[in-house]
Amino acid sequence: MVTMYTDGSSRGNPGPGGFGTVLISGQYRKEISGGYRKTTNNRMELLAVIVGLEALKKTNTEITIYSDSKYVVDTVEKGWLWGWVKKGFKDKKNADLWKRFISVYKLQKVTFKWVKGHAGIPENERCDQLAVEAAESPNLPADIEYEALK
Repeated sequence: MVTMYTDGSSRGNPGPGGFGTVLISGQYRKEISGGYRKTTNNRMELLAVIVGLEALKKTNTEITIYSDSKYVVDTVEKGWLWGWVKKGFKDKKNADLWKRFISVYKLQKVTFKWVKGHAGIPENERCDQLAVEAAESPNLPADIEYEALK
């Protein structure tokens, strides 16, 4: 069983952005973060989940993901994503990341739980801190897929 907390942040939308992920399994804990010079909040929220799933070494693991992103949680839990897949992501933003998400999501047993942001949940607050720090880092790389669309 793995517990994952995720958060994304951007300074402006678009603007510099970052993501933070905390993975917990028993006594083990891993923190992951990164950022881009020009991106969106939704991209960073989704990327936080993707990077966390990609960091897992075993497949078919039960994972509970806590996210304050209605965009991510509702898209998966309400089944919208599968409709988007059937329509080839026509007119949907972040198709590149959703396709990447699907490839790692299918390898695990994932449950999403929405949590209110900035509500004093320690691990969610830590993810926010990681995301903000990443967004404020100097010399951020390009979010190549996003910038190519603009």
